[in-house]
Amino acid sequence: MKILKFAAIDIGSNAARLLLTNVVEDGETVVFSKSSLVRVPIRLGEDAFSIGYISEHRAQKLLKTMIAFKNLMEAQDVVAYRACATSAMRSSSNAPELVSMVKQHANINIEIIDGSREAEIIYANGIAEMLDHDRPYIYVDVGGGSTEITVFEKGEIKASNSFNIGTIRILKGMIGKPDFDQVRDWLKSVVKKKDQPKIIGSGGNINKLYKLARKPIGEPLYQKEVKNLYDFLDSFSVEDRIKFLSLNPDRADVIIPATKIFLKVMKWTGAKEVIVPTIGISDGIIRTLYADYKQSLALQQ
Repeated sequence: MKILKFAAIDIGSNAARLLLTNVVEDGETVVFSKSSLVRVPIRLGEDAFSIGYISEHRAQKLLKTMIAFKNLMEAQDVVAYRACATSAMRSSSNAPELVSMVKQHANINIEIIDGSREAEIIYANGIAEMLDHDRPYIYVDVGGGSTEITVFEKGEIKASNSFNIGTIRILKGMIGKPDFDQVRDWLKSVVKKKDQPKIIGSGGNINKLYKLARKPIGEPLYQKEVKNLYDFLDSFSVEDRIKFLSLNPDRADVIIPATKIFLKVMKWTGAKEVIVPTIGISDGIIRTLYADYKQSLALQQ
């Protein structure tokens, strides 16, 4: 048996995450086991979506976080890592300068990926393995700056799109009815309600909803449960969500617009349940890293 450790850095609009994963090789069997997850709420989207660039204050928070992540990876003897930045960095005019700064001072290479690449990485999680080929599935990943939606039919990707509708953009009043109409029209063009699709939910907010619902592992969230959770959370102020529901400050505000997005997708597609496998872009990065690692070994032989 051989154990390798890989790391994924996901620099999102709301937070930066470092996922450390053990990959256990035992003959032909390969098991991916999460070792630890560190999450730092930098909120790059607060700057990127309002002023168009990352302020010095948040740039320094990003740098300090990347230096800390680098030290953790070295202490954990990581075989390989990949750092990906998404919507906030895509929207920041000074993103190239930040990438250079992090490379110089933290020795971490940041890749700024577009929405389609983001969807590809998420798909690398082995989503196809969990699908019933007799019905369509809609993979929905809600972030602070964008929402990635992939439609599967018969275990294969039928259509995929990235929309600049995210929780931070909604909170800042940047998203209106025409933006949601664009998502609705696209979904109606690729999904038929009569086919009774199921949603696979991804992102920190749907994971938190799942925990709040106290569902047995593997059981889906039903539409009525999602609506009840929305009404319950919306009855509290942001401060009371932190105080009485023990939500993190950077989760307490974004969870409402995130839930709204899921409810809208369910309404437009006729989906009655959300499967929550607690996977995201970080897990996909680990899978792609391991595949690249094995390919490089094969080439050396």
